[in-house]
Amino acid sequence: MTKTKNIFLAILCGVMPCVETAAQNSASGAPYLLSQSDDISQRFMQPTNTVFCADSLVSFDATTGTGTLQWSRHEMHARQAFNTNGYWITPLENLDFPGPAYDQSPQLQFRIEPVNSRTVRLRFYTSPAKPKDNPDEVILVQQPAVDMSAWRCSKSEKGYTLTSANGSIEIQQYPWRIIVKDSQGKELTRTRHLSDNDSTQVKTQPFLFIKRGDDNGRMIEPVFSLKPSERIYGCGESATSLNKAGQKLNLFVTDPQGPETPDMYKPIPFYFSNRGYGVFMHTAAPVTVDFGNSYIGSTRLFMADETADLFLMLGTPKEILGEYTALVGRPETPPLWSFGLWQSRISYFTEDEGRSVAKQLRDKKIPCDVIHFDTGWFETDWQCDYQFSHNFKDARRMLSDLKKDGFHTCLWQLPYFTPKNRFFDYLVDNGLAVKNAGGGLPFEDAVLDFTNPQTVSWYQGQLEGLLRQGVAVIKVDFGEAGPYLNGVYSNGRTGLYEHNLYPLRYNKAAYDVIKRTNGEGIIWARSAWAGSQRYPLHWGGDAATTNTGMLGSLRCGLSIGLSGFSFWSNDIGGFVTKSPENLYRRWLPYGMLTSHSRVHGVETEPWLYDEKFVDYFRECSELKYRLMPYVYEEAKKCAAEGLPMQRALLLDYPDDPGAWLVEDEYLFGEKMLVAPMLEDGKSREVYLPGKDSWVDYQTGREYTAGWHNIECGRLPVVILVKKGQTIKTVPVAQSTQWIDWNRVEEKKY
Repeated sequence: MTKTKNIFLAILCGVMPCVETAAQNSASGAPYLLSQSDDISQRFMQPTNTVFCADSLVSFDATTGTGTLQWSRHEMHARQAFNTNGYWITPLENLDFPGPAYDQSPQLQFRIEPVNSRTVRLRFYTSPAKPKDNPDEVILVQQPAVDMSAWRCSKSEKGYTLTSANGSIEIQQYPWRIIVKDSQGKELTRTRHLSDNDSTQVKTQPFLFIKRGDDNGRMIEPVFSLKPSERIYGCGESATSLNKAGQKLNLFVTDPQGPETPDMYKPIPFYFSNRGYGVFMHTAAPVTVDFGNSYIGSTRLFMADETADLFLMLGTPKEILGEYTALVGRPETPPLWSFGLWQSRISYFTEDEGRSVAKQLRDKKIPCDVIHFDTGWFETDWQCDYQFSHNFKDARRMLSDLKKDGFHTCLWQLPYFTPKNRFFDYLVDNGLAVKNAGGGLPFEDAVLDFTNPQTVSWYQGQLEGLLRQGVAVIKVDFGEAGPYLNGVYSNGRTGLYEHNLYPLRYNKAAYDVIKRTNGEGIIWARSAWAGSQRYPLHWGGDAATTNTGMLGSLRCGLSIGLSGFSFWSNDIGGFVTKSPENLYRRWLPYGMLTSHSRVHGVETEPWLYDEKFVDYFRECSELKYRLMPYVYEEAKKCAAEGLPMQRALLLDYPDDPGAWLVEDEYLFGEKMLVAPMLEDGKSREVYLPGKDSWVDYQTGREYTAGWHNIECGRLPVVILVKKGQTIKTVPVAQSTQWIDWNRVEEKKY
């Protein structure tokens, strides 16, 4: 087929991409950029695909949850109607050779396995050869048990109905559908069948899988209905609107260069709806989710996986998050000192610089707990070799002295080794790096292969040497470029299944050695996948030093919190250039009222502005240190329940319609509401959820629930406490290790 015809058919299908995937290069000539977000939906639109649509129920065994589903064979067929070009999925006669060996409409197994009364596991297979559970499983905490008794099954003329105390799942025979309802019988969502196109001129795809024409490989596309006024949340650390309805997102780990685009350092294959259900796509393969973007009535899950392994959860947002984090794990509460201020810049290059910054913080009475050395502590900037440069005359003593003065120390590193790195040859010669199909390197750098136990042992040994010198925590930077298209990993899997898992394995390797060596579980990481929340903590990446960078960071924090992460931070003031003072002033109190607080970027030290700014910076840091009893108490509850410390209002107020609309304010724990100042000004519109009144933490003014224009207090931020709640505070200490816990005070608002 000619290049011109391929492009023409892509235009007919309405899916001509701006930048195409590597699989399309031969047809379009467009390059695929390394670590670029991969739009999996494009694979489903190729006219050379064979399309199999979920059609009818053949059988179902209620005692085991095992059924057989018939899939009808189709092809995409271009059609012209006057001046309109489009495509239809039309029946295709089996042309496979030899004909009798291949079914026209294959009958394949699916499974519905209750986990408990809220959660059901749905598995759909596209081959008679069903994949076994992965022995190298790292996403789930453990394989969940099947509890068939949690749902009662009944037979009807239309098919079967599974019912629990929290809802029901109907399995219709023909046209085959799965219909999900709540406990009151309200329909939440349903799978889409090809016959649903009968009532619309817009022909959209049903629940299907494809057999690709280029290699006969299979990919599956579960398709569900999207109801009027339905809102979707989750999918990871996304800077776009919290409500994902109307959006199309690629769940593909990448380095978007900052929290201001649809691409993500931390995509998570999980979402929930305001209608009372959530879906976790248990896969490591890339997924493109289309929530009413191509058709307003469809949620389309384009999965690069050949099997759809879905966990369906029912309940309120909190209940759904609880179910999800029970599957993929919850964190331990990070150590108390980690909730203090982290002072950083890119970069401190010498021991003298580190000591000077620490001394000035103490001399100027600015509470702080962590000094971070970024890319410059090696002999050559960015050249990670796990050794302090000659500019650190006595690193061990420096670390000890800083610890005595109330500072923990964090060090930067990354998992990529350039040919000039002294470890490059060792990693290649000993098979510790990811390989390509020919046994060489996928690209110039040697990339640590964390599926290889020997690599993990070597890597942890390098970190352990630093930890035993007195280092407290490691910055687990990058991790987004695990080889994808040309990566072959030690466990035998390719980058299709290992690229997205790379940050999870990377997070785990660093976290485990720090926990084992120091007895405290903590990292500072940028990339993530489902399961990474077990290894706190993560930050939002390289934010722009603009109002947009602050807005993107706020949205990212709320979105990752709605995706199962309890602890998260951001670069206060932005990363890219020296922050304008007015922006830095507004960002500081917001950053202090997140679970973890770090200033990082170019010239972040407050004394590089003026003395007034030093006083202001101190006041912002003192705000958090005074609240440390409240902060740490909330942190423990969030870790235990799988809830975010920085949370969207809808989590605690699901019955308040207004709470679902607010995206620029948040609850800091259960009792405090924070509305950052995203632009210069003295006041802003603030929505107060629920029915109770709220009290301004800075001014003492009281406000009823609903919308208000609220003036800031001394600090340019709106902070309120729900009336009747008690907030614990403590006198300010310069380090959390010096807090006098005998002087905790309680104030009822």
